[in-house]
Amino acid sequence: MKNQEYAIVDIETTGGNAGGSRITEIAIIIHNGTKVIDRWETLVNPQKEIPPAIFALTGINNEMVRNAPIFDDISEKVLEMLNDRIFVAHNVNFDYSFIRHQLEESGFKWTAQKLCTVRAARKIKSGLRSYSLGKLCHSLDIPLTNQHRAGGDADATAVLFSLLLECDLAGEIEKMIKKSSQDQRLPPNLPPADFQNLPDKPGVYYFHDQTRKVIYVGKAINLKKRVATHFSGHNVNQQRQNFLRDIHGITFEVCATELMALLLECAEIKKLWPAYNRALKRFDPKYGLYEYEARSGYRYLAVGKLAKFQSCTESFNSLYQGINVLQNLAQQFGIDHRFCKYGIEGHGEFLPTADATNLPEVEQHNQQVQDAIDFLVKQRSTFAILDKGRSPEERSCIWVEKGHFYGMGYIPSDIGFTDPSEIKDYVTPYKSNHYSLQLILTYAENHPSKVHFKQTP
Repeated sequence: MKNQEYAIVDIETTGGNAGGSRITEIAIIIHNGTKVIDRWETLVNPQKEIPPAIFALTGINNEMVRNAPIFDDISEKVLEMLNDRIFVAHNVNFDYSFIRHQLEESGFKWTAQKLCTVRAARKIKSGLRSYSLGKLCHSLDIPLTNQHRAGGDADATAVLFSLLLECDLAGEIEKMIKKSSQDQRLPPNLPPADFQNLPDKPGVYYFHDQTRKVIYVGKAINLKKRVATHFSGHNVNQQRQNFLRDIHGITFEVCATELMALLLECAEIKKLWPAYNRALKRFDPKYGLYEYEARSGYRYLAVGKLAKFQSCTESFNSLYQGINVLQNLAQQFGIDHRFCKYGIEGHGEFLPTADATNLPEVEQHNQQVQDAIDFLVKQRSTFAILDKGRSPEERSCIWVEKGHFYGMGYIPSDIGFTDPSEIKDYVTPYKSNHYSLQLILTYAENHPSKVHFKQTP
């Protein structure tokens, strides 16, 4: 580290993400590991309006940047000051993403090793109440003037950096800037131990915000590898930048199999509705098969859209799937097509004033409808999927009861059962939904040797 130099950087911008916002001010301070040896700052014309909220925070308005250079004009100077130096900033990925993105737009390919003073301060000055630049400076008696301006914040960060170098008796900074260091890829507010504790096993992981609220749930075949993919790459999308800043902790639950991880992920998302998860609406059934009795006494079967919290005899992912099932039932049980509605206007409508001749006898027709419904119900089996456990001392179990996902859990390997229903004592109940049931049924069909205690109505 003796000959290593550092470029301490702070920027002001028109917004929070590099993809849709622009730099309005930049300050770069060169530090040789002992002292500051160079300093440069300038306003930048972002070539777009500065929002009022940003003006209120930084004091930089449209008039101030009107005659300032655009980024293309200063890009060579920026590159010259950054080249072959460690890129240092408070919440480093924010500043780095903007500068890298705008250098790319100016025609320069640039990457650098990074050092985050938030993460460095957490390691070297642990136990402080807050690591925001303003509160950190207050706690450590660092002068901070002209806050939320690039020059003022860069000067304070340079003093903080010098202090951290002096106090770094364990060599934490040297460890952090190694190319192999995971630290530089982690979100700024995530304790490294939370990531290091992740196992190389299947399971479900939870990202928490500052209040410990779950903001994202995911599943993985390998928890550590999957979580690491969230922090890799150079995505300047605003949602991703906000997402990374909001991650303050990770917890996890190991699952014995990928299927159990999928089911737990689905159940947890439905229960918690985390802010950054895409809702599983695309997996919910869109259509249902309904049965009702008209004033004439005739029973009808109809395929139609499935409303929230509405019950039906059978559910389908598509109208086409529902129509096929209803047509096959009508043919198999001899149901008059005039008493079937196929979810298409004018198709299968029974109008008493038209084609109302030669109607079937009511009781016979209604029994045919009942037989069709009974046939569907009888296909709803009760069974267990037994598979490997999290250790050799246990087996995993997924229990399906009368065509619904009942729950899952773990059974000691040395336990035998005389009554299959005893398995229910070992599983945790979960709310069934169409998506989870389809996952189980598909797995059971592809792995029949793991299906046990199958019962049909």
